[in-house]
Amino acid sequence: MNFALTEQQRMIQQAARDFAQKELAPHAARWDRDEEFPAAAVKKLGELGFLGMNVPETYGGAGFDMVSYVLAMEEISAACASTGVIMSVNNSLVCWPLETYGTEAQKQRFLVPLARGELLGAYCLSEPNAGTDAANQQTTARRDGDHWVLNGMKNFITNGAHADVLIVFAQTDPALKHKGIFAFIVETRSEGFAVISKEKKLGIRASDTAQLAFDGVRVPADQQLGADGAGFRVAMSTLDGGRIGIASQALGIAKAALEAAVAYAKTREQFGQPIAKFQAIQWKIANMATRYEASRLLTLRAAALKDQGEPYGEQAAMAKLFASEAASYIAEEAVQIFGGNGYSKEFPVERHFRDARITSIYEGTSEAQRMVIAGHRLR
Repeated sequence: MNFALTEQQRMIQQAARDFAQKELAPHAARWDRDEEFPAAAVKKLGELGFLGMNVPETYGGAGFDMVSYVLAMEEISAACASTGVIMSVNNSLVCWPLETYGTEAQKQRFLVPLARGELLGAYCLSEPNAGTDAANQQTTARRDGDHWVLNGMKNFITNGAHADVLIVFAQTDPALKHKGIFAFIVETRSEGFAVISKEKKLGIRASDTAQLAFDGVRVPADQQLGADGAGFRVAMSTLDGGRIGIASQALGIAKAALEAAVAYAKTREQFGQPIAKFQAIQWKIANMATRYEASRLLTLRAAALKDQGEPYGEQAAMAKLFASEAASYIAEEAVQIFGGNGYSKEFPVERHFRDARITSIYEGTSEAQRMVIAGHRLR
């Protein structure tokens, strides 16, 4: 879809590519091996405007469109998928709901520094007993004067161990079910907040994924995000855009795996010729390239619809479903093309293979995306 890109979008894509290849690619394997959070690189991302890409300039952001965000996310994730998800969460799951549902005071206090990269955000919806069943919130919020008091735990929180600001969802009245869920802006310096543990993961190992505890955390009432009982709507609408971010991350992983496989097939020789000469390899490359391009078009379409103010929830689910499953397919085929070398950490496709797997799980599993898509078509 490059033929449809504006000059500005091409410039943003190139800027992201240059940054990714210079600042991320040389270190990605080491960060993955050591499970090292890329703090310096994230700081530079913020300075360049990549952590608040869609936020208006009046609130500290870059003011770019969603298509530009997809292009940048793809380039960043191709170099380091861990950095890609850090960027995605801050943009899609933290800045967007603050811009959409926040008061002017909340935007000035939290959105501006988050968009500038001066603070880092995390999105706290998942719990030990609330994964795909997100309405089953066990974290509670109780009103106490001019504060809310939060108690509970959150699971699998990206950026959780490094975040300064959290978007937290909690249940105020179990009898109201999803209508009793409220959203809150919580500062991690708050008394009673703690990082319980960090997950040991298969992939995206440089991105921290943490279990968080809230033990009597007092949140000022003016840090409630959105209307009373609107927390579940805030959560679900936020995830619609988040799915475009994860589809873009999957695109980046797929791109990196495909490019590595093509380069390797041209240079690796067996039976006296490059393996790219064999039809078995050619057909793999053809299938990989087709799924990558289809994923890219679906993702850009969802982004374009969002930019146009059109409904995009179904298209975001389609993009996330297809791109995530395509990324796993492409990365697996890349490992196969590399043969024994593909199973070694000396070559990048091993990391791409591990990183790809999570994209069809977080921010809504593939099964959940199919439920969303079917719901749109059958209503």
